[in-house]
Amino acid sequence: MKRIILPVLILAAAGIIFACHNPAMQNTPEPWTRNQLLEPAALAATINNPSAAKPVIFSIGPAGLIKGAVDIGPAHEDDNLGKLKKELSKLPKNTAIVVYCGCCPFEHCPNIRPAFKLLNQMGFTNQKLLNLSDNLRVDWISKGYPMAD
Repeated sequence: MKRIILPVLILAAAGIIFACHNPAMQNTPEPWTRNQLLEPAALAATINNPSAAKPVIFSIGPAGLIKGAVDIGPAHEDDNLGKLKKELSKLPKNTAIVVYCGCCPFEHCPNIRPAFKLLNQMGFTNQKLLNLSDNLRVDWISKGYPMAD
């Protein structure tokens, strides 16, 4: 029995490694454009400016909650993606929306793509992804930007 299981595990691991390192799988276009990346300093300035129009901010990951954000939870989970869809269905398509996760660098994040794809599929026209290139701690919290109380 052990002689059968070990080769199966090795083949399964090889398949995962191939999928992670296959250039054809890595070069799929992201669901956002460069113009849809919002720098943390810009969002922090908007949040801190009492007269600025505020976007609707959705936290779609397990990291901390930015001031004013709606906590959706990790968007790679079907229930949370459904929760996001329900919240989005209440909004006009031109609403200024910011989504963020902040659990890890974008290339590893399981949450930002499903959420941003949903925004696109639902026909939203003014959505941004908060550009947390490292994570929420490094790119937001360590800079003293506003967090929820």
